[in-house]
Amino acid sequence: MEKKKSGAKTLLWSIIMSSPGPLVVGLGLIAGRSSTQIADFVRRSAELLAIIMSFAVYSATQKGSVCDEMRKRKLERRSNIFVGSMMCLAGGIMAVLAFAIQNEDKGNVIPGLAIALLGVIANSIFWAKYTHLNRNEPNVILAVQARLYRAKSLVDISVTAALLSVLIAPKSVFSFWLDMIGSVIVAVYLIWCGIRTIYEERKRLAF
Repeated sequence: MEKKKSGAKTLLWSIIMSSPGPLVVGLGLIAGRSSTQIADFVRRSAELLAIIMSFAVYSATQKGSVCDEMRKRKLERRSNIFVGSMMCLAGGIMAVLAFAIQNEDKGNVIPGLAIALLGVIANSIFWAKYTHLNRNEPNVILAVQARLYRAKSLVDISVTAALLSVLIAPKSVFSFWLDMIGSVIVAVYLIWCGIRTIYEERKRLAF
């Protein structure tokens, strides 16, 4: 029971810690127009929806409100497929934005950079936490959250590098390409993680 409470508490903290991200990055877009920053806003918004969905399903399946085991597994699969779909959606939009937005003046990227730096730290902690929880209490939702936060950690490293280059040399060819490449890397990795999650859940459904 204590482990289940720990899982629910970690998911709740994930929502609390992830909630300011889309707001701060979104407000930062008023002053900044980096393609990586715009893509990061889309990604964080989609991921927040996915985490909220996971929290709701995990709470329902662990508190006994869902009695039928088959029904419980069905809800867990739907939750994880939703998380995978949000990854794919965010990645797809980010890929389009990376090539569609070609502003030379990137504006102020400091808000997005600050969130990305904090994200590297926070998401790495949650990645380790979910991995530990899933190891001690195997659960498909916790396993997918561990994967999501691994992706979020690696993505934030990429975003930080791209926005830092824009901040240091906003009009250089290097920052332009790193900004675009940063968005593409983020997009490809998210799509790959999303497809893998959906594939595994559909494969599990077949058994």
